[in-house]
Amino acid sequence: KIIIIRDGMVSDFGMNTVCAAGTGSFLDHQAARLRISIEELSRRALLADKAVPVAGRCTVFAESEMVHKQQAGHAVDGIIYGLCRALVRNFLNDVASGKDIRPPVVFQGGVAFNRGIVRALREELRTEIIVPPHHEVLGAVGAALLVHEAAPERPGRFRGFDICERDVLTSSRECRACPSACEIVEVKEDDRIIGTWGGRCELWEKSPAVQGE
Repeated sequence: KIIIIRDGMVSDFGMNTVCAAGTGSFLDHQAARLRISIEELSRRALLADKAVPVAGRCTVFAESEMVHKQQAGHAVDGIIYGLCRALVRNFLNDVASGKDIRPPVVFQGGVAFNRGIVRALREELRTEIIVPPHHEVLGAVGAALLVHEAAPERPGRFRGFDICERDVLTSSRECRACPSACEIVEVKEDDRIIGTWGGRCELWEKSPAVQGE
C-alpha cells in the first residue's frame, strides 16, 4: 500500500488489489524458484552491478523469464536484482499510479527487510529511502497510538506481554444464525471467551462474551 501524508494529514492512499506480482510474495516465489532463502536473495541483489531486465508483470511469466535469462548466461545476481526492480516498477505503476511522491519517503513493512528492494526503490524514485527501526510493526504501533489518543480514558483490553505463557483452549462450532453455517473458532481462558474468528460477518466478534461487557 501507499499512504501520502501532507501537513500531518493523509491526503491520498492506494492498495494492491490485482495480484501477487506487486507484493513481497512475488519475491518469495522467485526465491523458491532459485532454491535460495529470501535473506540470501536480498544479499545477492546488492552484489549485482546492474539489473538484468525481467518481465515481472506476472509471477508465471517472471519464472519463464528467469529460466530464459539463466540459459542466456546472465549472472544470477543481476537476475535477482532485476526481479527487485520489477516488483518496484509494478508497485509504482499500479499501487502508486498517479500519486505525487515527494521526499521524505518512509518504507515500512516486512518487505523493507529486503535491501534489494530498498536499493531498487531508491534508484527508481531517485531519492533517499528511510527505513525506520521496527519498520515491520510500525503500522500496528501507529494504530495503537491513534486509539489511545482518541479514547485516553477508556480502559484497554491489553492482556499483557505474557499472553503466550497463559493456558488457553480453542474449540470450534458451527454457527446456525444463517444458511452460511460458518465454522466459528473460539479461544477461551478460564472458561471465558477472549476471542473468535471464522465468521463471514461480525456477529460473534461483537458478542458481549468477547467484548468483556
